[in-house]
Amino acid sequence: MSGSAPFGQAPPASPWRLLGTLALAGAFAGLLIVLAYDWAQPRIEAHQARVLRIAVQEVLHQPASWDRLFVHAGTLVGSLPADADSTALERVYVGFDAAGREVGFAIVAAKPGFQDVIRLIFGYDRATGTLLGMKVLDSKETPGLGDKIEKDSSFVAAFHGTESPLVGVKAGAGEGAANEVDMITGATISSRTIIDAINDALARLRPVLERYEPGAVR
Repeated sequence: MSGSAPFGQAPPASPWRLLGTLALAGAFAGLLIVLAYDWAQPRIEAHQARVLRIAVQEVLHQPASWDRLFVHAGTLVGSLPADADSTALERVYVGFDAAGREVGFAIVAAKPGFQDVIRLIFGYDRATGTLLGMKVLDSKETPGLGDKIEKDSSFVAAFHGTESPLVGVKAGAGEGAANEVDMITGATISSRTIIDAINDALARLRPVLERYEPGAVR
């Protein structure tokens, strides 16, 4: 019969039917992506917040308490005006000992490294101008080389008690100055990124930190 498919073969599908099937499949896939995002995003944010809390405690050496502050209008504030967008403001964390005395600030910094942006947090004592510690929060540097910025214990330890601004030197080539940090052989770019990120953050925030008065904020 004219127009019929040969025996044993399915009739050709209508183009409109194919388009409809593709549209339904696309809509279903999009719905799955949205549902997966809605399910995962709060958990991702909760995990990031937990990692940050642990990092703040680590670089401030387990303070008895600590507060989150916002850099707003050139000063540190504990609360913001109703019309302020907290997501657009930089955060600083200040720690206190059991007697309520300030032990230092935890500051998040970021800068492009060899592979991608390196995000880190460091502790800073404004009274002495020295660092209290450093921890990498996020890095995609080359495994076995660039990732030593978080795995090399001697490099990480070099940020404890070091004066600012930091000066990066080749391993073993320093003069023993209080602000020197030995960079990692084979990971010079990544090492330099950590040093520059800390120096840049302190250059930007030091005036704000110096104006901070705990009793006026807490």
